[in-house]
Order: sequence, then structure tokens, then C-alpha cells
Amino acid sequence: MKRRFYCESLEKLDGIAGELLALFPEQRVFAFYGKLGAGKTTLIKKICEQLQVTDEVTSPTFSLINQYITRHGDPVYHFDFYRINKTEEVFDIGYEEFLYSGDYCFIEWPEKVTELLPENYVYVGINETGREGSREIELFLA
Repeated sequence: MKRRFYCESLEKLDGIAGELLALFPEQRVFAFYGKLGAGKTTLIKKICEQLQVTDEVTSPTFSLINQYITRHGDPVYHFDFYRINKTEEVFDIGYEEFLYSGDYCFIEWPEKVTELLPENYVYVGINETGREGSREIELFLA
């Protein structure tokens, strides 16, 4: 199943985040593809709001991983592999423990660690459409 959404404003992201979770209720690993500034972190923030994360959601560009907690006490993991130069760096943070935990994992710049992604992750592609602030968001089970 492949779905495509057009987002013309930040206000529409709440609905898209909710639909994303509803379309893939059993999936826990989501890989976010898009250019720098495409809106990956912004969409992840909206998804975390839907999951009732109580922590501030920020990009883990320097720490590689942030852990958030939901209102119900469940962990949510947010990865940013932009600064990864070697796959070994991901091994050093114990990625398997997180990706195979059964908890939500949101990954920015997954193309840097494609060979480490589990089967059946959700591909989330974000592309600018050419109109100011407008994005196309494509979703499918990879």
C-alpha cells in the first residue's frame, strides 16, 4: 500500500501524522527520507504529539539518538544519522536494542544505514513541491 499526501501548511501536519499512525498500526520503525530542511523533524514532532510524548522533541543531530517518554510511560526513540560517516558508529550506540525493541523508532537520514534497517519499516519520503512551504509526503511499507 502506497499513500501520498500533499501538505500545504503546518496546520495540516497534525492530520497527516494521525493518518500515518492509523495506516501502519503494527509498525514501529519509520524511516524519514528528504533533503536537509524538508521537514523530517517537524513531522516527527507532530507524530510524537499524536503519541502523547511529554518531552520536548528535538533533532538528535549531535547525540544521534533521543529518547522520549509518552504520557503512558512508553519510550519513543528518535535517531538522526546525518553525521554518521561509518556504519560502525551506529553499532557503538547499540542500535539493535532500539530498533528491535517493539517501541516506536523514528529515523532521519536512514539512507546512511540502509543495510541495518529491519524488514518491514515504513518509508516516509518528504519532498518539496516547488510551492512555498508545500510538501509531498509519500508512505509505504518497505
